[in-house]
This record gives sequence, structure tokens and C-alpha cells, in this order.
Amino acid sequence: MSNNQPVYLTPEGLKKVKDELEYLTTTRRREVAQMIAEAKAEGDISENAGYDEAKTAQGFLEGRIRELEIILKNAKVINDADVAPDVVVIGRTVVVREQGTEMEEEYTIVGPPEANPAQGRISNESPMGRALLNKRAGDEAVVVSPGGEIVFEIVKVK
Repeated sequence: MSNNQPVYLTPEGLKKVKDELEYLTTTRRREVAQMIAEAKAEGDISENAGYDEAKTAQGFLEGRIRELEIILKNAKVINDADVAPDVVVIGRTVVVREQGTEMEEEYTIVGPPEANPAQGRISNESPMGRALLNKRAGDEAVVVSPGGEIVFEIVKVK
């Protein structure tokens, strides 16, 4: 993650990042420190699997904390009130239909930290997200995929 690129978040996403950072820097950091202390108390740390595991957990924890701090430093909270309500922008939900089918799919466009395709939350940086941005109901969006171009019709913007 770049240290100075804007990170787009919904207000809910910003709260989740802040909550996770708070949990990691307080509760989880204490838990990992306790794990390290307990492993040290067992004696020789040179061949102590518990100590190695605790230090690995500490490394992952500190890496995640740094990642969340960078996200917060560069966070841009999405305010879609400045854009016409029928335009696809970050934070809006869009209903699309692949050309030649009748099945509709619904996606919410979010920043990368909030993306979860299984829940219909796609990143503005994904091929689909980029293709949908700034479109309106009735427009077509062309998504370039490894299998070729896929054309979607925008059915509705919410």
C-alpha cells in the first residue's frame, strides 16, 4: 500500500478501520505481549516454539497496525452529496445486467479496504468498479476481463 495515495472509505468503513486499530493497539497488543512473556518464562528461547510463534504474531500485528495507520492518514471519506444521485460514484449501489442476459446483479462501489466481492462490495480500482464509475442508468459499461470484453447495462443507481 502506497504511503501517500488517497484511500477512499465510506463513513462506516472509516469507523471499522478506527475500531480495528483501537482493538489491535490495546487489547491484541497486550495479548501478544503476554504470550511473549509466558514463552520467555519457560526458559531458553533459542528452541522455544511458543516464543517463535508469539514473535511471529507480534510481527503480523505490528504490520497490520502500520497498514491501518497509513489507511487513516490517507483516508478520504466519501461524500456523494456533491454528485447527481443517478451517477455511479464511490459509495453508491448500482444494479447491472450483462448484455444478452436477464439476470441482474447489484454492487456497491467502495474503496479497496472495504471491498468484499462475496458481499457485493467491489473496489473502485477493480476492472468492474472502474468501468462503472461516472455512468448513469441506461449507460453501458465495458469490463475488460482475461476472457475478453463484457458489456453491462446500468439498470439503476441507488
